[in-house]
Amino acid sequence: MTELRLTLDGNDTDVAIGTAVVAGWTGRDRDAVEKHMAELEAVGVPRPSSAPVFYRVSASRLTTAPAIESTDSSSGEVEPVLLGHGGGLWVGAGSDHTDREVETYSVAVSKQLCDKPIAREFWRYEDVAEHWDELALRSWIDGDVLYQEGALSGLMKPADLAAQAEPQLADGTLMFCGTLAAIGGIRPAREFRYELADPVLDRKISGHYEMYTLPLVS
Repeated sequence: MTELRLTLDGNDTDVAIGTAVVAGWTGRDRDAVEKHMAELEAVGVPRPSSAPVFYRVSASRLTTAPAIESTDSSSGEVEPVLLGHGGGLWVGAGSDHTDREVETYSVAVSKQLCDKPIAREFWRYEDVAEHWDELALRSWIDGDVLYQEGALSGLMKPADLAAQAEPQLADGTLMFCGTLAAIGGIRPAREFRYELADPVLDRKISGHYEMYTLPLVS
């Protein structure tokens, strides 16, 4: 169990999270899923046995801190996140920071090793449900280098994803909902900046963190 100070619909709230899940291979377009599989295969990551797949990670890995420590083979990727809290569903953004070297032999372990930065701000899901597909994800590395960009129409809709999720999206559960292909290929960066943009209601959820490399001693 971890407790984070989040901003839910403009209200600062202490939120207890006991379960964290990373959903993988959530692309709605099978061609896009294939592209991401090929992208990871290029760096040695085996294909999953099914799609989507749900990886459990420690809730204590969730953080709103401006910096994390990780390995030099790790990198971030922007994702929408869903949070169950107060009997309702909330939408935010975060980075599924992952060790790419470990990922080549165990995707689950690679995700469990790394902190998972999330932005503090969350919107009510019902406020964006009708125009979900128009929401857009973007990320940048090391300043203004565009790293990922695309609409949520490329990912499974929350209702479809939640229906298959294990465990279910109950109160106290946060789930990362999938990502987009990296522009120019997956690579590490010292700075990672990301956003979830709502063009209909003209607002954004933004996050940023720096990654400091831990020394490896043999």
